[in-house]
Amino acid sequence: MRITTIKQIFVLTVAFISSTLILQSQEKHHNSFFEDFNSSTSELFKYGSAGKEADFTWKIGIESPTEPGTNILLFKINPDEEAGAGKGPEIISNNFTHFGSYAARLKVADVRDVQPNVGAVVGYFTYFYDTIVGLSEIDFEWLIADPEVIYIGTWTGFHGKLRRIGRVINMANGTIYETSTRENHKGTSSPLTGVQCQPETIQPIEGFDASSQFHTYGFDWYSDSIRWWMIHPASNDTIVLWNYKGSQMGIPQNSSLYRMNFWHTDNWPVETIPTSIEKPQERFELEVDWMSYDPLKTQ
Repeated sequence: MRITTIKQIFVLTVAFISSTLILQSQEKHHNSFFEDFNSSTSELFKYGSAGKEADFTWKIGIESPTEPGTNILLFKINPDEEAGAGKGPEIISNNFTHFGSYAARLKVADVRDVQPNVGAVVGYFTYFYDTIVGLSEIDFEWLIADPEVIYIGTWTGFHGKLRRIGRVINMANGTIYETSTRENHKGTSSPLTGVQCQPETIQPIEGFDASSQFHTYGFDWYSDSIRWWMIHPASNDTIVLWNYKGSQMGIPQNSSLYRMNFWHTDNWPVETIPTSIEKPQERFELEVDWMSYDPLKTQ
């Protein structure tokens, strides 16, 4: 009787997992697209902030205040908003995306002469949590108190047992502060080495500043590797920031949603300024020229 019961539970569990994965495979997925934010609405993205409603926090199809002739998606952070990812302005793709190439052209706010210790994060990323297969997140992040620094990485796993792989780079001087993995947000970091830590050095971009002009960033997501990159503003060469491979650890396998956001953090200072967790005092601006997606072509 006990063996029969165990078998029944096993069969039901397998059936549940299979049906869930089938349902996920039937979710709508985006084809290749290039969203240039020229219109006042988007057919590809919806607004998805969990924060307070405020009309000024986002606009689509308006002219860039810093690059005349370029229409953009404009985010303004709300000084009255609480801290927390997802509390600030955010857009989310209407459908799922998966393996393929992602890119965006954007310019973060310059806060150094106004509020040098501000705690604010720009996120360019994919994110979706599934109770069966866990979290799928790949990200670029800029803590705008220091626009020379770029954070890249992934989150996978389940609530309470998440896994981070990440790299922190100063692009102005080519310093790689760390390439590591850890469990959960406050876990101890362990360095990644060898094939998981390529390239081991990065040529700096002289005068790099994510707030001084628009830059193009992207990542290529495969089942067994992820490559983060950016375009050199002068030469137009592709600079590989991190080509992570050699292990399945940290590589999301399930479909995700494509996103951009801008939010206040009160507990995550930028690498170079440990006091940069202040609540924003101004309506600092993020400008996004375009976002693109090209799904991986299968044979």
